[in-house]
Amino acid sequence: MGGGGARWRRRGSGPKGGGDGCSFFLLSWFLSPRETPPWVSLEMNGVCGLNLKSCSGFMLKTTPKVGCPSLRVRASVSSPQKQYSSKTTQVKSGEEVQIAVLGASGYTGAEIVRLLASHPQFHIKVMTADRKAGEQFGSVFPHLITQDLPNLVAIKDADFSNVDAVFCCLPHGTTQEIIKGLPKQLKIVDLSADLQLRDINEYAEWYGHSHRAPELQQEAVYGLTEVLRDEIRNARLVANPGCYPTSIQLPLVPLIKAKLIKLSNIIIDAKSGVRRGVKEANLYTEIAGGIHAYGIKGHRHGSAVLYCIKRTWSKRGMQSTMFVEMAPGVTAGDLYQHLKSTYEGEEFVKLLHGSTAPHTRHVVGSNYCFMNVFEDRIPGRAIIISVIDNLVKGSSGQAVQNLNLMMGLPENTGLQYQPLFP
Repeated sequence: MGGGGARWRRRGSGPKGGGDGCSFFLLSWFLSPRETPPWVSLEMNGVCGLNLKSCSGFMLKTTPKVGCPSLRVRASVSSPQKQYSSKTTQVKSGEEVQIAVLGASGYTGAEIVRLLASHPQFHIKVMTADRKAGEQFGSVFPHLITQDLPNLVAIKDADFSNVDAVFCCLPHGTTQEIIKGLPKQLKIVDLSADLQLRDINEYAEWYGHSHRAPELQQEAVYGLTEVLRDEIRNARLVANPGCYPTSIQLPLVPLIKAKLIKLSNIIIDAKSGVRRGVKEANLYTEIAGGIHAYGIKGHRHGSAVLYCIKRTWSKRGMQSTMFVEMAPGVTAGDLYQHLKSTYEGEEFVKLLHGSTAPHTRHVVGSNYCFMNVFEDRIPGRAIIISVIDNLVKGSSGQAVQNLNLMMGLPENTGLQYQPLFP
C-alpha cells in the first residue's frame, strides 16, 4: 500500500479477511459523523460470486433493538468525539510555515518533498531518515537534487524549535511514540496507520501489540478531506487515510449516507502499484507480467474493510472496483447523479462522462480521484470504478491538502499539478 510509506508486516491467518485503511467501518461511522451511535455494529463475511472468486465483500447482519437496526462493529476509526480547543491557524499571505518531514527517505516522504517544491508557503526545515542520517537528500533521491534542502538527520537529533508542522511518514508501530514526544504546539499529519483506529483494543487485535499512545488515538481526526473538512480544519493531529480507503470511501460514503445502496453484498476489488521495500514479492521477476494478490487473510486494514487487494507491476496508481446492490427503485443513473452533485465544485474529485472508464494513467502525478458508475448486467446492481495516484491522493497529496486546511490556507495550495500523460 502506498499510503504512509510504511513497510507493513503481514498478520497471521484468521477470520478477519484482508483490507486496507479504515474503509468500511468509517462508512458506518459516517452515518453519524460526530460519534458512532451506540447501536451501530457490523458483522462482515466474505462474499464471492461465481465470476468474482478472488474478491471479498460484506454481508450485513441486522437484529432489532428498540426499533433500530443493529450492526456489529469490530472496529471504528479515529474521528472527533468532541470539538477540540485547537483553533485553525491562519497563515498570512507570504508567511513561511516551517515543515519537518519524518521518514523522508521513503516514497511518501520523497513525494512530500516533490509536492512542497511548488508550495509557496511551506518550507522544509527538518528532514529525518535514521538509516540515511548525514546524507544529502539529493544523493538518496537524485530527481530532487535541484531542491535546497537540509541534510537528513536521525530523529533523535532533530531540532523542532523552529518547526510549525510535521509530516510523519514513518512505518506503522513506530509513529505513535514519536508523535507523543513531539512538542504539543506542532500541527501533525500522520501518514501511517497508527492513529486510524479509535479503539485501542481493536488496534492491539489487528496490529499485534498494544497501542503506546492511547491519548493520541482519541485526539486524532481522520483525514478524508472532502468528507471531514471542518473537523480537519480545527485539528492539531490528523490521521491521513491510506490509498485503499481513500479510493473506496470517496465513492461509497455519499451513497451509503444517502441510503442509495445496501450495506450487504458490497464487493471491492482493488489494485495498486508496487511499493518500496526489500521483499521477494516486490522483485521484478516475481511480479512482472501479472497481477499479485496479497494480504488475503491478514492485511493490516482488515479491521476496516473486507476486500481483495492486488499489486500490479506499475510504479504508481490504484484502481478500486466496487460492486454494489442498489436500494429498491434506485438506478445506476441515480448513483451517478448523487455523486456528481456531492462532488460538484470539488477540485480533486471528478465524475467522468458517459461510459468513459477511469484509468490510473489519467491521474498519475496528480491529487485527483476520477470515478464513474456503470450499470451491472445483474439487475439491481451497479459497478463503481475509482482511480487515484496512490502516492498523491492516496498519501502525500492528501496529507498536504489536510495541512493546508489546518494552517488556514486554500487546500489546493501546491497541489495543482496536472496528471502526467502518456
